[in-house]
Amino acid sequence: MSGKTVKIEELIRPGVEALGYELWGVDYQSHGRHTMLRVYIDSEKGIGVDDCAKVSHQISGVLDVEDPIAGEYNLEVSSPGMDRPLYTPEQYIQYVGNDINVRLRVAFEGRRKFLGRLMGIEDGDVVLMMEEHEYLLPFDQIDKANVVPRF
Repeated sequence: MSGKTVKIEELIRPGVEALGYELWGVDYQSHGRHTMLRVYIDSEKGIGVDDCAKVSHQISGVLDVEDPIAGEYNLEVSSPGMDRPLYTPEQYIQYVGNDINVRLRVAFEGRRKFLGRLMGIEDGDVVLMMEEHEYLLPFDQIDKANVVPRF
């Protein structure tokens, strides 16, 4: 996670949790003049449009006061969904036994994209089983990871 993302997460977490939601993760992407802040929230009861609106209003107030993002940005609050992104080792552990997609920042054994069964976390590595081969992917090199939904 970038320093900016960590700062934003630290600013908004108390407000999100005070409303009774779990802050699942934050995606901050800045491409020139186009900045997107995507905030994922979760709850045991599930997430609806009203929940997202309530959290969006709370987050907007905090970000307006603290002003961690220079210029204009789009704020999107949503549920992590069935193909939920994974951000923390604890989240990976919750989904052991599920298939996940992983994209690395740099190539590992000649590739950046992996799709396999999540076996666990071991010494700071994500253990992924692909076609009878076990990969130990360095957690700090993961750019993005998502659960593959089961139907």
